[in-house]
Amino acid sequence: MTSQTPLMTAMLCVVTSLALGQTDVPGSSDHSLITRYPGSTIAYYEQQQFQEYFIATGPVTGYKEIKKWMKVEGRFTRIYYVVRGKETITEVFRNYLSAIRNAGFKELVSGSDPKRNVSKNVGGRVFLNTFFDKNPFPAGKGIDINSGSATSGGTCYLAAELQRSDGSAYLVLAGSQYEAEKKVFLLDIIEKTAMKDDLISVNADAILKGINASGKFVVYGIYFDFNKADVKPESATTLGEIAAALKRDPSLKLYIVGHTDMTGAYAYNLNLSRSRANAVVRELTTRFGIATDRLAPDGVGPLCPVAANENEEGRMKNRRVELVAR
Repeated sequence: MTSQTPLMTAMLCVVTSLALGQTDVPGSSDHSLITRYPGSTIAYYEQQQFQEYFIATGPVTGYKEIKKWMKVEGRFTRIYYVVRGKETITEVFRNYLSAIRNAGFKELVSGSDPKRNVSKNVGGRVFLNTFFDKNPFPAGKGIDINSGSATSGGTCYLAAELQRSDGSAYLVLAGSQYEAEKKVFLLDIIEKTAMKDDLISVNADAILKGINASGKFVVYGIYFDFNKADVKPESATTLGEIAAALKRDPSLKLYIVGHTDMTGAYAYNLNLSRSRANAVVRELTTRFGIATDRLAPDGVGPLCPVAANENEEGRMKNRRVELVAR
């Protein structure tokens, strides 16, 4: 048996790369933190400068409910790989597990089921469906991670963290055997960065001008924790400017209207938006001395979006409070 020279090996690598490049979607590439499984092609690729993301770290415990989540945010990369061939999903998954361990990642959770299943355990089919309800991918892009065929098989999931001097990176991989010789993997990587949140200033003058011009003013400087209605301390400056506007115009009365994005159930978001509006009114009346009869809280949940909900940039615009003149 003859051995390959370094030059022959390099040429083989180049030929392989060219073949992969011809079938990958335009503008896509592997992430620098982890390479693809040999023979994979990229069928979908997305990057966002800043996005919230929810890592599931426990099983489904009720009807489409996962109780253990880890919220992270930062630069977001999503790569959808298709692996065609006779290798099993377990073989590909174990290669990924080995790769992240060798790269210094700390495994947060992992699980798999080698056969067709409806498992609620980490890595099971029901688990993946529930996980992607929280971290949706766009429809109509050919992503088959949540679907199958007559010959579909097992599923898998892993989440891991890599600690770095410039901020942690998180990796989430979900996989499914779509058919006998087609495995699909959705790889999400979130690199922790701070979002620039001082690009819009709110002051009493701007609030009054906006209300006089259009009957309402959109506020983005009131902050809440995920799925909670408690106003965070960093909202104080914005609340103070709203109070100043109300004091400057004693005749002004407002509806305080809460808005959410479309992540989650409609009824839940509707109640959350109303609870947040009530919390804002409570802050304005108790901390800033605004009369209660000048403020009427309400919420409309996800019903009045100002942007598409397909990415975090749009969802952030939809999560807001509006001041509407009464």
